[in-house]
Amino acid sequence: MSFGVPLLLVTLAFVPVLLGVYVWQLRRRRRQAVRYSNVALLRAAGAGSASWKRHVPIALVLGALGLLGLASARPTVRAEVPTSSATIILALDVSGSMCATDVSPNRLSAAQAAVRSFVEGQDDETKVGLVVFSGFAQLAVAPTADRGELLSAIDAVTTGRGTTIGAAIMRSIDAIAELDPNVAPADAVDEPSTDGPGLADPTPAPTPTGGAGGTGGGVPVDVAPEIIVLLTDGANTRGVTPAQAAEQAAARGVRVYPIGFGTTNPTQMACTRDQYGGFQPRARDFGGPGGGTLGGRNFLVVDEGALKGVAQTTGGEYFAATDADGLTKVLADLPKHVTVSEQDIDLSAAAGLLAAALLLAGLGISIRRSTS
Repeated sequence: MSFGVPLLLVTLAFVPVLLGVYVWQLRRRRRQAVRYSNVALLRAAGAGSASWKRHVPIALVLGALGLLGLASARPTVRAEVPTSSATIILALDVSGSMCATDVSPNRLSAAQAAVRSFVEGQDDETKVGLVVFSGFAQLAVAPTADRGELLSAIDAVTTGRGTTIGAAIMRSIDAIAELDPNVAPADAVDEPSTDGPGLADPTPAPTPTGGAGGTGGGVPVDVAPEIIVLLTDGANTRGVTPAQAAEQAAARGVRVYPIGFGTTNPTQMACTRDQYGGFQPRARDFGGPGGGTLGGRNFLVVDEGALKGVAQTTGGEYFAATDADGLTKVLADLPKHVTVSEQDIDLSAAAGLLAAALLLAGLGISIRRSTS
């Protein structure tokens, strides 16, 4: 135990002084009682002198004064406290296909609700950042513990054309690098020159292995406390490939947890006005790779092979969710990075509260005895 103001410990000296005064008063009272010639008065003066109960009030008051003196010195103790040191980057797909209605009311609305629940469930020490991606990836909110800022950004996302999964991972790495000096920013890579759904990676994705519920892998470098949670409903259509981005994350020990969202059923798409940037969506706006059309029914399927490859390469885990409840559960089951750190715990408030309780108890007993 240590003290912030150790000089105030001298106030504890008043406790034995007051105790000495109390004992002296008791002995003085007994000496005076002996002088009485009346035996009845002598017995009355010494009645109950052998009972310890009559000393309880003064003992409680002295204990309270001792605790107040201790509290004034600001005592602290060092203890091991588990804390969450994680930084989580949520990479959210906002491509046009997220307006698919196979998940009610549409994929994006369901994802927004699940992500909101996930953010609200994090402890105060966890920092969460938001990357949104469609035809390009951008950092919407830098890692922060400000839940209000995050929730506002989640509610305000709008859709766009294209799906850049690789770029989203790269941008997430950069966001982590700005916070963690042990994580280097992503390196520039040569991007493919063509666009199209399901753009092939330059190297085949490794064969995934793992337990039920996901696909896990290992990383030969030190694992960073930060993780990337990538939620998408489609396939990379342009830019850096998922495999290239995964290699960059793995080299930095950053695990990526891809979540494939949506069903394999043919479906229609219907964006809300807010999801479309405040404008009324038109059928032709949903054309192009991975987009389908507003009126037709299309197969909008997750590229599970690429996502499992990302998980395998980075040491993360792949999850699939086909409805809102499933997505909420997947997010809740994501691993949490908990560390144990030594912290100074201030005991002043606890000592003060205990002192007040003892003082009130002592006064209460004394008043009850005097009125009985």
